[in-house]
Amino acid sequence: MPKPPTAVAVAGAALLVRRALRRRIRSSPLWPMPALAEPVSGRPRSRALRLLVTARRTVADGVVELRLEGGELPRWEPGAHLDLVLPSGLVRQYSLCGDPEDTSSYTVATRLVTDGRGGSREVHEQLREGMEVEVRGPRNRFPLVEAPSYVFVAGGIGITPILPMLRALAEGAEWRLLYAGRTRASMPFLEEVEKLGGQDRVTVVDGRPGLDALLTDLPEGTAVYCCGPQGLMAAVEERVPHVRLERFTARTDRDGGPFEVELRRTGRVVAVAADSTVLAAVRAELPDTLYSCEQGFCGTCRQRVLAGEVEHRDELLTDAERDDSMLICVSRSRGERLVLDM
Repeated sequence: MPKPPTAVAVAGAALLVRRALRRRIRSSPLWPMPALAEPVSGRPRSRALRLLVTARRTVADGVVELRLEGGELPRWEPGAHLDLVLPSGLVRQYSLCGDPEDTSSYTVATRLVTDGRGGSREVHEQLREGMEVEVRGPRNRFPLVEAPSYVFVAGGIGITPILPMLRALAEGAEWRLLYAGRTRASMPFLEEVEKLGGQDRVTVVDGRPGLDALLTDLPEGTAVYCCGPQGLMAAVEERVPHVRLERFTARTDRDGGPFEVELRRTGRVVAVAADSTVLAAVRAELPDTLYSCEQGFCGTCRQRVLAGEVEHRDELLTDAERDDSMLICVSRSRGERLVLDM
């Protein structure tokens, strides 16, 4: 006896649905979990801008300042920084040190690090007036907060995010600055800093600074800011645990144990040694995995976490973003295994 037309139609539709489900599962083994159509890796966190280098000048020994122009630019507040995409594709972060009211240009400064990873050398040797560069941002994880008084500690090029703060403080605000450098000639914007604060507010130190006199018995509510070499920031943080820090290099004082990472999309499992990174382990299996700064700042290597507890060591992601993603160049697992959407 032939089946009724309705039953045939239902059976045919069910067969088509089953076939579609098989194809969907083959294309994304996580289905029906919300796997991403495209990995998060390499997706810019903010709109990229193409800006023109219109001025370049030396502001201290080994330090160059760049003026970048490009029409009406996004506004920023003291403490903000840019991601600068260098001609080689490297991404580096530089604090904005110009005037926040100037929406036609951004100003950054960088010190040449001869034994660094190549970013500062590229800025010094390749970027010239008339060249076009890509920037992302600005972003601000080092904002100037309202406080009854302020203490600033800057080491060398670490003055760049602090200088706009000094300019922005209301007349009559209570503040002090300790500015340290190897020599006065190596300290950018020193003349302007001394004019802003005078001898009563600004202490300039050639060499290793003494911190105890500045950071002992601070008035209640004092906001303390520090930017500079890792050793200086660690010393300030030891004395003032609530200090606000601006880092552009990864922390080096935390160890980690070995663990495994499952790459759910590919079905592979990689081992991460105690002295290695998730990025290095993943790239051994997936060499096309994107990355740039390897310091936890630019976000290029960001990946979605499907299972496991992450020890976040980056300086970029928000608390909400850390709920389901990580920067695999610096962050690690708190347990024996992580599962990534890769």
